[in-house]
Amino acid sequence: MSEPTRKSRFGEGWMDPTRNNIILIYILFLIGGFILVTCVIAALSAMTNQEKAEGWLKTHYTWAIRTFWVAVVIAAAAYASSFVVSGYYGYTVYVAWLFLRAGIGLVTVKQSKPMARPTSLFV
Repeated sequence: MSEPTRKSRFGEGWMDPTRNNIILIYILFLIGGFILVTCVIAALSAMTNQEKAEGWLKTHYTWAIRTFWVAVVIAAAAYASSFVVSGYYGYTVYVAWLFLRAGIGLVTVKQSKPMARPTSLFV
């Protein structure tokens, strides 16, 4: 007698070190422009799965971790400068930079390609 096949549930495997996890991380970064805690969740997921990932996916995890840490620095600088000048400008830089990095990552992972320069600070 054969065992019944187990139906896969929606979202199953999203937290494993796979392409889907990287896509989820980039989506969380896009949301993180407005809800900051999602950036922390994305970074924790990237840090947890980086060592377990395949070769080309490791570049995306490195890119995501670097994106998080630089976003933290930009957000802190924007907050500190808000006491002197309008914090709107710093927040705009933070959101634009985060969206640009997440967008480039999403396009690259959809093409199943590694990041060209995962440790770069810029785009």
